[in-house]
Amino acid sequence: MAESKNPFEIDFDSYILQSEPEQQENGKLWQTAIGLQQVDGLTPSKYLYETAKRNIDGEITIEEAKQLIDSYYETRQGRADDEDDAEEADKVSVRIREILAEKTFSFTPDLLLSIHKRLFSGVFKSVRAGYFRDYNISKREWVLDGESVLYANADMIRQTLEYDFGQEKAFDYSKISKEDAVEHLTRFVANIWQIHPFGEGNTRTTAVFTIKYLNSLGFEVNNEPFEKNSWYFRNALVRANYTNMNKGIYMNTEYLEKFFRNLLLGEKNELKNRYCHIKYNEKVADVVTPKVTVNVTVKFTENQKKIIKVIKKNPFVTQEELAEKIGITRKSINENMKKLQDLKVITRIGADKNGHWEITGGVAGAGPR
Repeated sequence: MAESKNPFEIDFDSYILQSEPEQQENGKLWQTAIGLQQVDGLTPSKYLYETAKRNIDGEITIEEAKQLIDSYYETRQGRADDEDDAEEADKVSVRIREILAEKTFSFTPDLLLSIHKRLFSGVFKSVRAGYFRDYNISKREWVLDGESVLYANADMIRQTLEYDFGQEKAFDYSKISKEDAVEHLTRFVANIWQIHPFGEGNTRTTAVFTIKYLNSLGFEVNNEPFEKNSWYFRNALVRANYTNMNKGIYMNTEYLEKFFRNLLLGEKNELKNRYCHIKYNEKVADVVTPKVTVNVTVKFTENQKKIIKVIKKNPFVTQEELAEKIGITRKSINENMKKLQDLKVITRIGADKNGHWEITGGVAGAGPR
């Protein structure tokens, strides 16, 4: 999935270069906070960018920025469905910006809980922020051709985290080179993410924790990879935790290590999502869904809009899952999807069992992010 460009985006790079040191640092924090929304395909609103700029300029504090974002959505009545995604992106962006600026750190699993609670309180409807999940999960991944990483059992999350934290806390970095330290950190972060302690928001929580941990170790973190390659970061985490011996595929941290070498050593490794795909040698495209090249002018029904929205987030979604998420019958889902296929808005790629959906046409607010 290519990183998207928001039409309202501030030109942070040139803006920061012309600012005072404090503004430069503030701008970098905002870059990272906004960029991390791409791990879930979210794009902040124009209002968030305007608010961020006011904070960078010193016109408002970060607390005032949070209050403005919260008030903005409290007063918006009858907004479109796709604004729910913008609300999540806006609220989580300003909270990440706040947490990253704080000069405090505690190397414990409880910090993960705290970060998750602060980022997602009042944001997720079906997941309790700041609590470990109490159910097992699987997630179909584009880079794995629809397969899932094996995540930690729900009843072992606390114990597994404490073990990994204990091993890391006992590790002696003084005896290895900086390059070897980066390799070791890559595996530690991959292990924490594989546990997937929360129902949602794991990658953003892991990223915020990682940045703060790296700062505590004295690394000068180049946040640009998180800003511009956050979707690659997630795909690399997936590949670092997936093994399928029947297909000759094994856990591979090389993609994630390239990300961290850019982050900590200032290298310029090319970070392309297609490199992470298990079939990269077969020239898999560097997108989850192709860029929109067809403008569809037909007016979609609300259910059709919801179907497109779900497919954007999960190209491997089944009709049964769509029926459950949207709250209509399987028959109605089938009829609506046939209409969308006839309009060449969506296309089925591959077999019914292992295939996926692609969005091949667009309409305002419905195209892929």
